[in-house]
Amino acid sequence: MVDFNEVIARRGTHAMKWDMIAARSGIDADDAIPMWVADMDFRAPPGVTEALRTEIERGTHGYYADTGSWSEALCGWMERRHGVTFDPAWVSPTPGVVSGLGLILQAVSEPGDEVVLFPPVYHAFRRIIPGNDRRILDAPLNLVDGRYAMDLDALAGMLTPRTKVVFFCSPHNPGGTVWTADEIQQLSAFCIEHDLLLVSDEIHCDLVFDEATHVSTLNVAPAIADRLITTVAATKTFNLAGAHVGACVTSNPELKKRLDKRIAASGLGSYNGFGMIATEAAWRTGDDWLDSLMTYLAQNRDLFDQCIEAAAPGTWSMPLAATYLAWVDFSGTGLSPGLVEERVKSTARIFASPGSQFGPGGESWLRFNIATPRPILEEALDRLDDAFRDLRGS
Repeated sequence: MVDFNEVIARRGTHAMKWDMIAARSGIDADDAIPMWVADMDFRAPPGVTEALRTEIERGTHGYYADTGSWSEALCGWMERRHGVTFDPAWVSPTPGVVSGLGLILQAVSEPGDEVVLFPPVYHAFRRIIPGNDRRILDAPLNLVDGRYAMDLDALAGMLTPRTKVVFFCSPHNPGGTVWTADEIQQLSAFCIEHDLLLVSDEIHCDLVFDEATHVSTLNVAPAIADRLITTVAATKTFNLAGAHVGACVTSNPELKKRLDKRIAASGLGSYNGFGMIATEAAWRTGDDWLDSLMTYLAQNRDLFDQCIEAAAPGTWSMPLAATYLAWVDFSGTGLSPGLVEERVKSTARIFASPGSQFGPGGESWLRFNIATPRPILEEALDRLDDAFRDLRGS
């Protein structure tokens, strides 16, 4: 089994998380700690390594064909882990979830159409929508009892005839909120009432802590099946982001036909063989690894929350029910967002994701990736303690 405390030297290995710190943040210190992009510093499950080793030792790396066993592995995983049952024929592989979202927009909407977001939310949404000449319609989330909540009444008043699609992040990134069945059913009913296509991005569905349970839109909202596309992947779960493999799932044959046509037209119907092999192996062999990972991440989460709130009086780390991305509000410190970010970058030499990139409502927040070996996390927390020492009068 993987030793999650193992510190793996990743600098100089084409690891974006480590090798792009200076270019993305301006932190040029040799000992900078990356806590930004959603990439874990742990080895993948042994079954993945073994499957890739077999492929490498065979030594023939031609075109990948026949996605049948891959789709069946995904279906088996979703049924085993989440009680979600669907037909492998509903699955369209894509080069990652983000590219899948772009392909969906091209398949189901037109330039100038509006896409609903619930900010603060995953920053790639804010790139892929305008990048496809569509417009963002922000429906900001509310903070209710320490978690995010959608305001569908407010959204109803914002809709225009060009509003066509809703991007729904479930579980939520960056807040870590796990939506309830009732919340998902209300959103689904809203989309039906207003003739909107719902895209449920469930890439973080496996990374849910014991106190919560992921509820898939596929399961709890059958009435919306004909206007629902769900995106999933093994990449976040098993630290395989470099595989660039994701999946779009829909039971509507017309929607799938339109999506597959866009995939073919973009020349994306030929798949990354190493990525397909790695992700299929993860779904087939990764259960025990994931269970151990979530225990380790829960300990990291609890340590981080305790230390960051003690280090900087007035901070608040949103209770994290899912993901490994701590979402911290610094507004109570009395420091401006710019000054907070400067202390974290210059004094602590830590690159965290600025909350502003997640859209309205994120301005006073920073997102910290805590999926790193405990020795690295402890060093980061010591530095954060020093960076805000003056706020404690010590």
